[in-house]
Amino acid sequence: MHIHPHATLPRHHKEVLLDQKGIVLWLCGLSGSGKSTIAAALEHVLHDQGRFVIRLDGDNLRTGLNSNLGFSDDDRLENIRRTAEVAKVMASNGIIVLCSLITPRGAFRDLARGILGEDFREIYVKADYATCESRDPKGLYAKAAAGEVARFTGKDSVFEEPQNPDLVLDTETLSIEDSVFEILEYLRAQGIAG
Repeated sequence: MHIHPHATLPRHHKEVLLDQKGIVLWLCGLSGSGKSTIAAALEHVLHDQGRFVIRLDGDNLRTGLNSNLGFSDDDRLENIRRTAEVAKVMASNGIIVLCSLITPRGAFRDLARGILGEDFREIYVKADYATCESRDPKGLYAKAAAGEVARFTGKDSVFEEPQNPDLVLDTETLSIEDSVFEILEYLRAQGIAG
């Protein structure tokens, strides 16, 4: 059986209608670095500016679309692949997509970049393990220290720092508001949002 995609309205028509360019901002970093908090705050600001934004959060995706996946490297890779494919459909329809996923390995980010092409923007939400452990918003670091979480990123599963991200947000020094401002400035410079 062959599947042939049906012709759709050109992307440009949808971007003109929305008065924005479709793009995927891929926020990666350790658990507790601030990815989801920054993405949620940015979503509100962009929405208030009249932008159509959708947020794909790793935790939320793992309760639905990716609920059948664990935390092995193969499952993490599939988690990223599925998320990138969904984000690709959205961006190609003129939507600003905010993806907040740990995305611990360079190969995983390369996969997302390969799927998304020119729409992919890598934003490294940087905070070291000790800082994230002190925040521990979900209690995961305490569980990892007690041996209750296997393959915890940064402890017994590696996090490879991005080598050439489009933007670095060091949340050890930047507030959430400052981080959002940095992203907005980046989007303005790229001619994506106003």
